[in-house]
Amino acid sequence: MTRHAKFIPDDLDRRIISHLRVDGRASLSKLALALNVARGTVQNRLDRLLDTGTLLGFTVRVREVYEDRSVRAVMLIEVMGRSTTQVIQRLRGIAEIRTLHTTNGNWDLIADIHVSSLSNFDRVLREVRMIEGVANSETSLLLSTV
Repeated sequence: MTRHAKFIPDDLDRRIISHLRVDGRASLSKLALALNVARGTVQNRLDRLLDTGTLLGFTVRVREVYEDRSVRAVMLIEVMGRSTTQVIQRLRGIAEIRTLHTTNGNWDLIADIHVSSLSNFDRVLREVRMIEGVANSETSLLLSTV
C-alpha cells in the first residue's frame, strides 16, 4: 500500500496508536500482549500505519523544565478578506511559531508559540500583529501541561 492509497484505520490500528501515544518506545511484544494479538500482527499493522502515512514517526516528550523555550502560548488569529495564504506564508517565517493550524469559526488560524522569555513573547506578538492581513488576535499563555 502506498502513501497515496486511501487507508482507514480500524479499531486495532486505533488501539495501537493509543498505546504508542502513552509509550512510544513500547516493544512489539509489549504491544501484542496489551492488545491480545500476535507480535507479527502488531509488526504488520505498524508497517502499514507507517507506509500509508498514518503514523509519521515516533518522538520523545521532554519534561517542561528541560525545554529550552519556557514561555508557551496559543494565538488565535483573524485574517482579513482573502489574505490567508499570504498571512500563513509570513507566519511560517517566524521561528517561534512551532505549529500553525487553520480552523473554522470566529478565528481563521491558531499559532502555537514557544519562546524563551516574556520579552521575546512580546516581540513575537507585535510581529504577528504587524503582518498585513491580520485583522485581530487573541493570545493565551499556557501555564502547565497536565
